[in-house]
Amino acid sequence: LDPASGGAVAIRPFRAGDLGQIAARQALLYQQENGWGRGLEVAVLDAAAAFLRDFKPGREQCWVAELDGVAAGSVMLTDEGGGIARLRLLYVEPFARGRGIGGELIARCVAFARDCGYGRLTLWTQTVLDGARRLYARNGFRLTETAPHAVFGLPLQGETWVLDLTMPPA
Repeated sequence: LDPASGGAVAIRPFRAGDLGQIAARQALLYQQENGWGRGLEVAVLDAAAAFLRDFKPGREQCWVAELDGVAAGSVMLTDEGGGIARLRLLYVEPFARGRGIGGELIARCVAFARDCGYGRLTLWTQTVLDGARRLYARNGFRLTETAPHAVFGLPLQGETWVLDLTMPPA
């Protein structure tokens, strides 16, 4: 995290009410910034509901970043079975971008996945999300698949990225 950017940043595990706020903020931000519609909101709500319903303490987690006590971003890690974890729903609020929060949230996921003994960490993103894609690449993820879709109401290119956790950290 960049302390020179001002404001105190804290990253904590999720608590009651966080997943609803995360889903609402992502639906609004992605609609405002990318024009994505109801399909994105459904996908985020489905992911949040599944996380809460099926939560596996010690194997899954959601972290919330706060800047001066205000929610500034989040990420979750889910158990996909077979030694595979998934990084999901990474986002950073516009007012908090450029402070290293996204990178720190990814680092939390990677460290947690390693500590849990997962062999692989995967994620799905979109080619238009350049900032997130740069963060994933910097953290050792490799693009493994690109496929067109219109899940969010517009034609997009979805990408699958993978981090091999059996290799020592770079």
